[in-house]
Amino acid sequence: MANGTATPTDLDTRLEAHRTELTGYCYRMLGSSFEAEDAVQDTMVRAWRSYDKFEGRSSLRSWLYRIATNVCLDMLTAGNKRARPMDLTESTPLARAALSPRPDNTWLEPMPDARVLPTTHDPAEAAVAKESVRLAFMAALQQLPAKQRAVLILREVLAWKASEVAELLGTSVASVNSALQRARATLAERQEPGAEAAVSDPLDEDQQKLLDRYVAAFEGYDMAALTALLHEDAVMTMPPFDLWLTGTQDITGFMTTLGAPCAGSRLVPVQVNGLPGFAQYKPDPDQGGFMPWAVQVLEISDGRITGFHCFLDTQRWFPLFDLPLHLEAETDQVEQGA
Repeated sequence: MANGTATPTDLDTRLEAHRTELTGYCYRMLGSSFEAEDAVQDTMVRAWRSYDKFEGRSSLRSWLYRIATNVCLDMLTAGNKRARPMDLTESTPLARAALSPRPDNTWLEPMPDARVLPTTHDPAEAAVAKESVRLAFMAALQQLPAKQRAVLILREVLAWKASEVAELLGTSVASVNSALQRARATLAERQEPGAEAAVSDPLDEDQQKLLDRYVAAFEGYDMAALTALLHEDAVMTMPPFDLWLTGTQDITGFMTTLGAPCAGSRLVPVQVNGLPGFAQYKPDPDQGGFMPWAVQVLEISDGRITGFHCFLDTQRWFPLFDLPLHLEAETDQVEQGA
C-alpha cells in the first residue's frame, strides 16, 4: 500500500502488529512495565500523527523503532536507574530484618512474557528473547548509559546490523561499534546475581518436577521441604522493600516470622520475565478465600532455586497479568487470564 493511502483501520492494524516487540524493546530500555507501555503508546500516537511524513526510505518497523528509541531516551534523561534490592543495599541478616519501602520508581518491575515476547517459530530466537528479559540481564542493562543500552539491545538482542543502528541513532557505524564494545565491557565486569539461571524452554522434566515440589512445599508451608529445594546461597527479595535475604536459614526463618501470614497460600502459575513464576494468594481474614499478595519470579540453576523474588504491589501487578483480585475458598487453582 502506498504511503499516504492507508485508511485509519489499515494503519491501526499495521502499527498494532509491532506492539509486542516494541513493548519488549521499551521494557528493556526502561526497566518498568508501565513506563514501557506508556512509551509504546506514545510511539503509536507519534507514528499516527506523522505518518503522512513517513517517506518509506526505511521499513515501517525501523521507523517505529526510531520513534520508540527517541521516546525512551527522552524518558531516561532524568537518569533514574531501575534496580533490584541487591543493587542498592547489602544483604540483611534475619535478626536485623526490617521492611523499609522505597518509591515505585526505584524498582525494576516484572513483566508478563506475553506482553514482550513476540511469537516466533525459531527456538534460538525465542531463547535469546527470553534470556534478554530475565531480571539479572535487565538489571545489568540498567547500569549502561542510555545510548549504549539502546545499541546493545538493538545489536545483541534484536540482531540489527551496525549500519542499521547507526542510521536509527543518526550516528556512524564506528560510533555504534565503540558503544557496543563499551557496553559489553561493562556487562562483563558485573557478576549479576541470577545471571546463571538456566531454565529451558519449554521446561524440562526435572525443572517441572522441581516447580511441582516447590508448589507443594510453599502451599503446605513446609520449611524442611522448601529448604531442600533452595540453593544454600539462594536470594529472596521483596520489592518495594529494600530488604533482601541470603541463604536457606534466613529465608525460611523470615517466612515463619514476619512472613507467617503467608501460611496456607495458593499459587497460580504465571510466565514472567522469561522465567517460571507464580501469583501468590494468601488467606483473606476479612472476606474469606484468598487475596493477592505477590507475583513470585523464580531463578533456577543446577536443580535448585537460586532466586526467589516477590513483587508485592498486587494492585498494580495482578491486573497486568490478567489475574483476579480474589480467589474463592474452594478454588485451589484458577486459569490465568480473565
